[in-house]
Amino acid sequence: MPDPFAALRADCANCHALCCRVPAFAASADFAIDKPAGRACPNLLADHRCGIHDRLRAKGFTGCTVYDCFGAGQKVTRTAPDEAQDVFPVVRDLHELLWYLTEAQQIAASLRVDIGRVLVETEDLTNAGPAVLRSLDVHSHRSKVNALLLKASEVARAGTRGKNHRGANLMGARLRRADLRGASLRGAYLIGADLRDADLRQADVIGADMRGADLRGADFTGALFLIQSQLDSARGDSTTKLPPRLTHPSHWSAKA
Repeated sequence: MPDPFAALRADCANCHALCCRVPAFAASADFAIDKPAGRACPNLLADHRCGIHDRLRAKGFTGCTVYDCFGAGQKVTRTAPDEAQDVFPVVRDLHELLWYLTEAQQIAASLRVDIGRVLVETEDLTNAGPAVLRSLDVHSHRSKVNALLLKASEVARAGTRGKNHRGANLMGARLRRADLRGASLRGAYLIGADLRDADLRQADVIGADMRGADLRGADFTGALFLIQSQLDSARGDSTTKLPPRLTHPSHWSAKA
């Protein structure tokens, strides 16, 4: 069966390192230096490869290891090579929405028609010309998509009696073995939280900030809108249970 997420996975071998050129980065715990928008990172080689790819975390570029373009890089490199730097940020945002909409179709059968219509609309926007993309109000389109994603979440979590922690400040919270089944953690701040052995089955974690969170032994089976970059920014091990479309990051330990 074809992978519906295949085109939304980054293929760095077929991209001209747009994530290393287009965004601006400020020196921080996640990025070792200041880099203005549109300027290539000094670690970028002439062949579009990163010169410190295997040492990014050790060199202070953790942010690079958690960045996900959702396949936008290879798409604009192929379809709009001359305008790639201009349209990349817009297509990247649209591809992220496509990822969530694709998942929403799978978890909310009663909304499949409505979701499908917005998914096609979003995909058509990614194929629009550079002039359309440059003038696109991405924020407005995202608001429309988010309203539909929220409905899909409510359908998928119906009957779970999960608590509402939407946007909650849970930084450093002690949530070991917490029952968070079906909870709304949309946009929650889980930075550095202790989620060891927590039950997050069917929890909605869209936009939750999990940087440095301890996910060892946590159960994310059926978690809604969990993406790879959230896992990449956290800590975990082989006992962390994940949806099949996601993988254990290479920096996670085999087992604590």
